Amino acid sequence: MKYMLLIYSNPASREAVAGSVDEVMAEVDALMKELGESGELAGGQALAGPETSRTVRVRDGVPAVTDGPFIEAKEYLAGYLIVECDDVERATEIAARWPDARLCAMEVRPIIDEVPE
Repeated sequence: MKYMLLIYSNPASREAVAGSVDEVMAEVDALMKELGESGELAGGQALAGPETSRTVRVRDGVPAVTDGPFIEAKEYLAGYLIVECDDVERATEIAARWPDARLCAMEVRPIIDEVPE
């Protein structure tokens, strides 16, 4: 089963990492290497900050585009991993090892496979 691990951040967690970026990235790199070697890593990316986003809403057929996130939030989506593992417990274990789980939050969601026609 594939799971998306959503990585959340906030200004306080970013500030907390600022002094130890090399250590945190070494931890991330080690986990990514482990997941790659086990075949559990299916993908993932970091995302640019929420100040670079655009929100699109279509109402009565008219698109309205605004800069920034959908709502003002203290936490924002900073990136994601896609892992393929046996069960949600393993996906949760991986999420708990990601540094952002200690600093802000990680969300684990199953990916729904599309059934071929």
